[in-house]
Amino acid sequence: MITRRIIPCLDVRDGKVVKGVQFKNHKIVGSIVDLAEKYSTEGADELVFYDISASTVGATVKKEWVAKIADVINIPFCVAGGIKSIDDARSILNLGADKISINTPALENSKLINQLSKEFGSQCVVIGMDIKTVNNNDYLFAKTGNETTMHSTGINAMEWIKEVQDLGAGEVVINSMNKDGMRNGYDIKLLKKLSSVCNLPMIASGGAGCKEDFINVFKETNVDGALAASIFHSGEYSISQIKSSLVEKKINIRI
Repeated sequence: MITRRIIPCLDVRDGKVVKGVQFKNHKIVGSIVDLAEKYSTEGADELVFYDISASTVGATVKKEWVAKIADVINIPFCVAGGIKSIDDARSILNLGADKISINTPALENSKLINQLSKEFGSQCVVIGMDIKTVNNNDYLFAKTGNETTMHSTGINAMEWIKEVQDLGAGEVVINSMNKDGMRNGYDIKLLKKLSSVCNLPMIASGGAGCKEDFINVFKETNVDGALAASIFHSGEYSISQIKSSLVEKKINIRI
């Protein structure tokens, strides 16, 4: 039986954690290190950090805060943001990250997935997929950290997910842009559709607003984990409250 994971997501811009709605109007919500330590203590299974501005300006995630995070938490964490080479990935992993995630760099150079997988093992390589559904078509978007650079690649999500698993990715994060920050539930339809062709661990992202949303995504799909931001940053729910609700529904989680 799959042990489901609860994964807080921290979007980072200019050294602070921020949160927007549908990738727009980002507001500062706190300190990277303070929130990382808080969520680790509360019982998060993993943490994911997205430097949302890095790819939009051709930069790489700032190394300083990665090392600080490794010093204050004892759970796995994943880092994303403009990682375009084996050297970029190595420097992040050497600072203590357990995984690196790529989105725009993979879309611009799909060979990078295979190179990273061969060098570090597929378990370290996560593919972020920012997907917008338009007229029942699911398209990949790139450079989504800034409204002025965000654009559709025209790549179909079903085709892309098949390609990335063939290239050696170890995990995929399915981020519904339609649902992001809306807090009205995960995109169950999209997750079911993509899971029909995906053999990799899949993480749901975008739309969590209450404990029932976690229950529903685990009951209705076969995702391995649920990633969320607003629901935790707001303080409305703690990770332990979410996990207690899942235990009550007999969903297998780490306690």
